[in-house]
This record gives sequence, structure tokens and C-alpha cells, in this order.
Amino acid sequence: MNIETKCLHSGYSPKNGEPRVVPIYQSTTYVYDSTDAVAHVFDDPSAGLIYSRFANPTTDAVEKKIADLEGGVAAMCTSSGQAASLLSILNICEAGDSFIASASIYGGTINLFAVTLKRMGIECIFVDCDADYETLKAACKPNTKCYFGETIANPALTVLDIETWAKAAHDNGLPLIVDNTFATPILCRPIEWGADIVVHSTSKYMDGHAVQVGGVIVDSGKFDWTNGKFPCLTEPDESYHGTVYTRDYPFAPYLLKARMQLMRDFGCYPAANSSFLLNLGLETLAVRMKQYCENALKVAEVFAASDKVAKVSYAGLKGDKYYERAKKYLPLGCCGVISVSIKGGRDNAVKFMDSLKLASNEVHVADIRTCVLHPASATHRQLTDEQLVAAGIDGGLIRFSVGLESVEDIIADVNAALSAI
Repeated sequence: MNIETKCLHSGYSPKNGEPRVVPIYQSTTYVYDSTDAVAHVFDDPSAGLIYSRFANPTTDAVEKKIADLEGGVAAMCTSSGQAASLLSILNICEAGDSFIASASIYGGTINLFAVTLKRMGIECIFVDCDADYETLKAACKPNTKCYFGETIANPALTVLDIETWAKAAHDNGLPLIVDNTFATPILCRPIEWGADIVVHSTSKYMDGHAVQVGGVIVDSGKFDWTNGKFPCLTEPDESYHGTVYTRDYPFAPYLLKARMQLMRDFGCYPAANSSFLLNLGLETLAVRMKQYCENALKVAEVFAASDKVAKVSYAGLKGDKYYERAKKYLPLGCCGVISVSIKGGRDNAVKFMDSLKLASNEVHVADIRTCVLHPASATHRQLTDEQLVAAGIDGGLIRFSVGLESVEDIIADVNAALSAI
């Protein structure tokens, strides 16, 4: 099936007389005929459902759909995008390990990696998003376990050279994890470019309507975990009946370990109703992403033509630093998010934002409705000045998330707010 069709049909195929739409299985528990039957699913959770802390039929259908959209073999939904990023690292890193990440990733993820994981004894080595192959390869230490980057960074809107990052990771015997939130599998499928694991904040474009928070981890099934660097996957897991993930689940050992170990212990699994709502968003994802991109390009051109604007970052604009790279990785468009630096710094940026009437000033992005945020005051407030610079953020920077309203109405709102400066 083409991806537009997958958005509607993947993950759930009703049998004769069954509901056309994925049902909401609002239950924490599942009944079995015997004690032996329960014991069997504890020995092999892929054989049945144990408890909705880490598996549910509604969520399972959504997981299958997202895995199919990304070209992976399996997926696991989480209660937030932050939870997905956290588990993606904890699944292969432990105290004493390190991993490499792009310095321009989302501010909340920077804090998670640089502060919280540091407290757990895991070091994050930040490198420039545009580092060349030699730099990326040399950044690896003997204890490094993976590389991590964002397809389109939030809010710097840098575009990751996935192939270069994947080559550096693979030549060091390590996997590449890519956060594909802003691109979605409609605009880019990182696995096709060499990524091994893909994560999303499904709260953004996948949901699209700002009604539920969620995340997901997708396993490509392509990485060789038996290269000697990952004993957590190749040696018996004594916390789970001596399971050897690469032996017992060779099709997706990484994902099965994440579910059987981390989801079992952390329990950061979405509710069935949240997964139902996410599926509704996924059904229109292909249609929405096309319109987001069309609207955003027109709005970006308006910003670029204004003498009130110091800089516009949008890879779809000719002349943008990432225009050529976007043509390679994002040929269908560069999402609906634009980063705009207003002349005059923070004061003028705030005046512009407060003058908007249609766009909502809110802590969200990639919504069906146009919304705007001042990262230095909100999502990236905890970063140092040096970290803000590395993330491509200054006091005048605004993250402008173009929605699906009439683009003429969005442009009128922008022009009116610019005239108020």
C-alpha cells in the first residue's frame, strides 16, 4: 500500500461483523482459561496480553500502523515524547556509558540528556548537527552506545544529514536513533536513510489536534546487536526468565527488550482512549502534512520579505542553509514550523506575539491551529546562554507553527502583528 492508504488501513483489519473503526479496549486486565495459560504469556509476552501497563489491543493497533508508516518491524507507544526519548536511550545505556547527540535537538531533550541522565551516570556527548563524518566518528568513546539526532530540529529547524550520521554510527558499530517528530513518516522515513531506531512525540503532527500527549519508539529490525557491544541484548536477562532478546526475538530484539524490561518497570504506557484519538489523527496525517507545508512556505515568504525580521529559518525557502539537504531528505516539504528572529530582540518578539489575534500563544507546536511560542522564555528557558546559541536560539527567536486555517487569514494576522512593532 502507498503511505496515504497505510494511514487509514494499517494496523487493524476487522473480520466479518467486527467494528470498522479500531475499538477502545477500556480494560486493564485480560482473562485466561488456566494458570498455565497465564504463565505462558509471562514467558512470552508476544503470545498474548498481560496487563495494560505495557500492552493494550487499541494501542497495539496504533503501534502496528506507525511501524508500517515508518518502515519498521515493531513499535511501542509511550505516554509522552520525552518518555520515548528516555527509553530509547535507557534500553541500551546504563551507568558508565555515553552516547552522542546533536546539539540542536529540542530543549527539553537536551535537559533530559545533559542533566537527568547525567545524574544516572550516563554521559551525553553533544556535537554540532552539521559535524562532518570524521568529527562524528571521532566523538565516539569506548563506552559510547548510540547516536541521536532530530530530522528537523525543534526550534532551530536544522536538517540532519541522516546518511552521514548513520555511517559514522555504523562504522563504530553503533545504532542511530532519530527523532522524526516534525517530519513525520509522510515527509521523511529515516530508516530508509540508515537510521536504526525512530522516535516521535506523537502529541505533535501525528495527533495534530492537541488532545493527547504521547510518544512512540519504532525498531527498524535492521541493526546487528550481536557485534559484542550490547550484552544487554545478547546475554540472558535474569529479570525475565533468562530471556536472550537477540536469540528469542531476532526480528526486533531492541523493541521487545524495551517492552519487557523498561515498560514493565516504568509503566509509561498510553491509555486506550489516548491511542484511539491518536489513530484518528494518523488517519488524516498524509492530507494534513501536505497542507501544513503549503501554508508554511507562503507564510515563511511573508516573514522573509519583512523589514521587521532579522532572519527566517525554514528549509523550504530558497537560500536557506538547509535548502539543498531538505531537497534530499524532505522532497515533499519541510513541515509547518518556521523559526523567525524579530529585529530588536526579546521586547519586539514579545510585542509581535502579543499582537497576534488568530495565532494562539501556547506551549505547543505542530497543531491543526496556528500557534506561536518564544522558546527562550518557555521550552528552552532552562538552557544556558551557550546552550541556547548551540540550539540556534536568540532572544528575538519565535517558533511559528502554521496551522490549517486559510493561509490568507494567517498572513493577515502576521502582517497586522508585524505592523504593531
